[in-house]
Amino acid sequence: MVTDQQVRKLMKLIQSEETLTIAAAKSGMDEKTARKYRRMGQLPSQSQQVHSWKTRRDPFASHWKEIQEQLQLNPGLEAKTIFADLQRRYPGRFQDGQLRTLQRKVKRWRVTEGPAKEVFFPQNYQPGRLCQSDFTHLTKLRVLIRGEAFPHLLYHFVLPYSNWETGTICFSESYESLSAGLQNALWELGGVPAEHQSDRLSAAVNNYFNPEAFTRRYQALLRHYGLQGRKIQTGQAHENGDVEQRHYRFKRALDQALLLRGHRDFESRAEYEGFLQKLFKQLNSGRQERLREELQVLRRLPVRRVDDAQKGRLRVGPSSTIRVKKNTYCVDSRLIGEVVEVRIYAERIEVWYGQKQIHRLPRLSGHGKYYINYRYIIDSLVRKPGAFKNYRYREELFPTSYFRMAYDLLRKQDRLRAHKEYLKILYLAAKESESGVNEALRWLVELEQPITVAAVQEHLSSGLAPLAIAAVSVNEINLAMYDILLHQARLAG
Repeated sequence: MVTDQQVRKLMKLIQSEETLTIAAAKSGMDEKTARKYRRMGQLPSQSQQVHSWKTRRDPFASHWKEIQEQLQLNPGLEAKTIFADLQRRYPGRFQDGQLRTLQRKVKRWRVTEGPAKEVFFPQNYQPGRLCQSDFTHLTKLRVLIRGEAFPHLLYHFVLPYSNWETGTICFSESYESLSAGLQNALWELGGVPAEHQSDRLSAAVNNYFNPEAFTRRYQALLRHYGLQGRKIQTGQAHENGDVEQRHYRFKRALDQALLLRGHRDFESRAEYEGFLQKLFKQLNSGRQERLREELQVLRRLPVRRVDDAQKGRLRVGPSSTIRVKKNTYCVDSRLIGEVVEVRIYAERIEVWYGQKQIHRLPRLSGHGKYYINYRYIIDSLVRKPGAFKNYRYREELFPTSYFRMAYDLLRKQDRLRAHKEYLKILYLAAKESESGVNEALRWLVELEQPITVAAVQEHLSSGLAPLAIAAVSVNEINLAMYDILLHQARLAG
């Protein structure tokens, strides 16, 4: 077969050799073939006939019309789904090996007749002009803190020009999380860009019935830093494309880092946060040159941060509780009837009275939840033990499993006096030591001794060494036994 290279050589030799025969011989082809290519004036690749015929019968020809109708109704249908449907409706007509043929046909239809694809337009960003941020869930990465699941989100901040990024752990898409995350990022960056863009977070963007684009608190935050706020259109997440893309790439990098670490369990949240910051530092190491361009034009930070807290005044109810963001929190009974100032942060709630902080409580996520600390109400419960039986939040008055076991044993010993005796034990935990009372209860339960206040007090004052924790051994399961059982079940069926 004559190649393009041979014909090019022939055309060159024709100009220098005396005869076509010599030129053809030097080009490695027959004189008749050389004459043909001289006459045509084309390369072999240019003169080849386009292959437009089919070498084998199309197994989907008789069904292609109905397949097209399916694709027109739902362009997102996968060829594999359509093929499985055909096999179900026409048993024995289509073999598994024909799936690839259908996939090629569907792909060709999408390119030539399918709906137009959305075009993404690359943007030219100016250094120091724009920053973007958004929340993303990290729960699927299965991070553990001391063996327990750690469901959480990440407030993710990105500079589109340099791709410099950072983030803050949070647990809800609240304004407090947005404020803390944005301010953490700006102070870590060391300067302020001109604009901040987010998606339509309810923490920042008002609904359509409000004439103002942004919430008042978010506007105040932007004013403090001299930022101009921008928001994307409804349902157009790609407009926040840089941070959306960084979500994907960061989570993939985090997953790989966790795989290299060998396990996903951390001793503390602080250790996990340090791990994230180390990863951000690694990712940002290759962006320093463009980051320096941004830092030269960033505006200076203000003198201080904005207080992230939302403040309000509430009256403490007769049950020694306050209701904050549709959740219930227990406070010191001495505050009953008083008006307190509540400061709501992303992860905590502070209760202030008379310019003094009285409580620092963990903020609950979601609605309808409650935080009850027995230390704040135990004095009243000891005086009114009858309230314990039907107390709405009674389950919160068992600090550990041994307190719960102790109460159950007390009910077996003396059902009528069980709640009185238990409350006295709980009072000891509040006034003396919860861990000491817990150890005393463990001692009494495991040695099967009667549960009494006197016994707990005696243990607290004796200073006895704690019982050794029993080692639990689980024999290895032979999975072959299940195979035998399944085989026997099949024979019986």
